[in-house]
Amino acid sequence: MDDTASGAPKARQILDMNAYDPSAFDPAEGVADPLLDRRHRNFGAASVLFYARPIEMVAAQGAWMTAADGTRYLDFYNNVPSVGHSHPKVVEAVSRQIATLNTNTRYLTQVVEDYLERLKAVLPEALSNVVLACSGSEANDLAMRVAMKATGRTGFVVTETAYHGNTHLVTFASPSAYKTGGPPDFIATVPAPGTAAFGEDISGGFAGAVRAAIAELEARGCGFAGLICDSIFSSDGIFADPPGFLAAAVEAAREAGGVFIGDEVQPGFGRTGDAFWGFARHGVVPDMVTMGKPMGNGFPMSGMAVRPDLLDAFCAETGYFNTFGGNPVAAAAGRAVLDVIAEEGLQENAATVGAHLRARLEGIGDERISAIRGAGLFIGVDLSTDGSPDPALAGRVINGLKARGVLIGAAGKYGHTLKVRPPLCLSASEADRFADALAETLAEA
Repeated sequence: MDDTASGAPKARQILDMNAYDPSAFDPAEGVADPLLDRRHRNFGAASVLFYARPIEMVAAQGAWMTAADGTRYLDFYNNVPSVGHSHPKVVEAVSRQIATLNTNTRYLTQVVEDYLERLKAVLPEALSNVVLACSGSEANDLAMRVAMKATGRTGFVVTETAYHGNTHLVTFASPSAYKTGGPPDFIATVPAPGTAAFGEDISGGFAGAVRAAIAELEARGCGFAGLICDSIFSSDGIFADPPGFLAAAVEAAREAGGVFIGDEVQPGFGRTGDAFWGFARHGVVPDMVTMGKPMGNGFPMSGMAVRPDLLDAFCAETGYFNTFGGNPVAAAAGRAVLDVIAEEGLQENAATVGAHLRARLEGIGDERISAIRGAGLFIGVDLSTDGSPDPALAGRVINGLKARGVLIGAAGKYGHTLKVRPPLCLSASEADRFADALAETLAEA
């Protein structure tokens, strides 16, 4: 990604946001961390850790995590424990199933078929086949391969700060992961669907950008296979509104002979509050839906729901098998997650508590909060100084919140957007605690 104009913030790589900083440890303090040393020896250059001073976690429950030193942190950081850390119903389901049977997917098991039928009941009827895997990266990789087979073309349109995973193919479709260089010829990027790029006509502007990107792919000789996007555009900085804006871009993709892949790894499973899936807020039905992290509440599982005609064409030539994808323990975890969402009203809670949280954030009144966007319990808070994105301020706020017992991350092209994404079981009082901590942190930042 190119740097911005002189004097403006520079685009940031996703793993650089809120990353471990060795300089945060002052040798004069005489502080040694044997566990951190072991991490570096074992992981080497591939080690990725949150916070300038990483945290050793030892336990978690609900919306809270506990560090080795006894500090409790309110977790606003990620959507892996979607229904709450260590949810007892998920723990019990996984424990019971792994004590009974766990094997590969070449055997028939009731629990897997029961889960898939439950999952399909909340998906569009046309997406009647589901392929299970272990990570969102695998699901997106497979979806892109299915799209290429279906269209006979190789080009994809993604947003300019998208993240869709870490396989070889999907990394190319994840510009936010690039440390150097830009996308290959078969990837064309469009700006995030916000007012900064498209003014008040986000629907028309975004669709026009997609059409232009498709034309560019055609000119490069790649052709257009599909549009893939996370329907809340989380890595771009969270762009949810107005509901329905995505429909025109999906129509443009289909008019050009491509497919639409709805990446629901982050916005899916009730997080946006007013719909179970992010794409449903926009009134569209994807040709494929990919799922991951929230499916098993921390148990590694993912899936791709797809139209049978697309899957038939792919399997006639290549086929797909995943030893661990769709194993009985994963299915038990996934079924328990769906039960908890329904029984505890977590989609409704996301809407209600999310609205309360947003109102509290809007009431902070700090002029450096330049925008608040999102839906349900997925909110982006832009931090700016004198009208310019301020990633340094975001960094101070993130670490200031940590000092107050709150965990949060960053997103967006410049890393100046706080990504507010707590477990769906968040209570109003916990939302208040976050808003109070943010106000206090900003006052000192």
